[in-house]
Amino acid sequence: MNVQTEAASGSPRQAGGLKVALVSIHGLIRGTELELGRNADTGGQTKYVVQLTEALADCDGIGSVRLFTRLIDDPDHSADYAQPLEPLRDKASIVRLACGGPLYVRKEELYPHLDEYLDNFLAWCEENDWWPDVIHGHYADGARVALDAAGRSGATFMFTGHSLGRNKRKVLLEAGEDAATIEERYSFDERIAIEEKALKEAQVVVASTSYEIETGYETYENSAVARYRVLAPGIDLEQFHPYYYDEEPGFSRSEEQMQAANRMRHEIGRFLTTPDRPMILAISRPDRRKNIAGLVEAYGRDAELRELANLVIFAGVRRDIEKMDDNEREVLTELLLLMDRFDLYGRLALPKKHDPDTDIPELYRMAARQQGVFINPALVENFGLTIIEAAACGLPVVSTGFGGPSDIIGNLNNGVLIDSSDRQQIVSALKRLLTSREYWQECSDNGVMGVREHYVWSNHCSLYTGLGGQ
Repeated sequence: MNVQTEAASGSPRQAGGLKVALVSIHGLIRGTELELGRNADTGGQTKYVVQLTEALADCDGIGSVRLFTRLIDDPDHSADYAQPLEPLRDKASIVRLACGGPLYVRKEELYPHLDEYLDNFLAWCEENDWWPDVIHGHYADGARVALDAAGRSGATFMFTGHSLGRNKRKVLLEAGEDAATIEERYSFDERIAIEEKALKEAQVVVASTSYEIETGYETYENSAVARYRVLAPGIDLEQFHPYYYDEEPGFSRSEEQMQAANRMRHEIGRFLTTPDRPMILAISRPDRRKNIAGLVEAYGRDAELRELANLVIFAGVRRDIEKMDDNEREVLTELLLLMDRFDLYGRLALPKKHDPDTDIPELYRMAARQQGVFINPALVENFGLTIIEAAACGLPVVSTGFGGPSDIIGNLNNGVLIDSSDRQQIVSALKRLLTSREYWQECSDNGVMGVREHYVWSNHCSLYTGLGGQ
């Protein structure tokens, strides 16, 4: 495994600084009010690429950054996604190009249309006289376009998988899914072929954790020749500031932050009999692999834990469960049935919506002020950005030990790693933090300080500028 990477030989730096193209085609991507969790394609990747775009724009040596995604003109979705160009800041913008018609479709249905996207990408660069020095493909669809575009333009090609086809196919087969059925739905053969080629051809493969390389990319034939660089994403430390800043003299909360805090208190309070009780907070998409039902069952079966804290779960954004995809509908229905089975009315909150930009940081701080705990109960987690966000706000964490969280909590020492398939481990870890004020404070302090040392975007800047031939 080659974890370090030498400087790549891309096109020479142009006057005015390096030009960087990030290609992330699927999902719903815009600069503000990201609809995280609205569907299976609108998860952490969309937030990652927007924040990376903005962070690179602030770097010395970067001339301009363009985030290329898909143009969506669909009456069921915001008109924001139909805007061909969305400025983010002086040197950064989102560019939306047509691909596969105007309506929203899930990512697996885009593969037959990627040649169209490639043609539109090259045409946009020609029309705007903007040819990137580095083209960074995100996920398999973005990698396919980025690789071909870099080959035609002479740019450096970078790749980030985010999630990988071999791993997902293995999980589905082990769960008893029919091989032909999952191939028809997910197009794994084409996705894996793209991922294999990207690993072989990329000058740099960016991974968030060493675990991601060792247990994800290592299953690929071309893993041995891939040139990896482990770079964890950073977070906005102004947005995710510690809960106690709000009480310090001279620190002023914005009107938007105060409105968000009031909105979240109202949303949660509608469910809870004793809303001032410490909060066990979980935030994730309603996906079976996230094991939210396992968390609810563990909580429901332990009377002492139910007395110690309320359970608050933000499982994406929903309007009508019956109109959601099968996986999401089944998970949310199961949560409601478990609420009834264990009679968790007044103790379990399942709000329908939140604003990721403003509400999520306030939720972490609200839970921290109550000496609560954040939990990631997923069976396995590729990275775990929410763990870093919670840590930055001073909220201790309980998380699966399988995947990226083992690296994060190993760096931060801000909580407890567990086997999330073991109900008793979930309960014991939560009780440990909820019943020991001293241990809770130690984890809280460690998280706040550690995030500022380990999870900053500036590390990415040095990689990109190095690719430009400095």
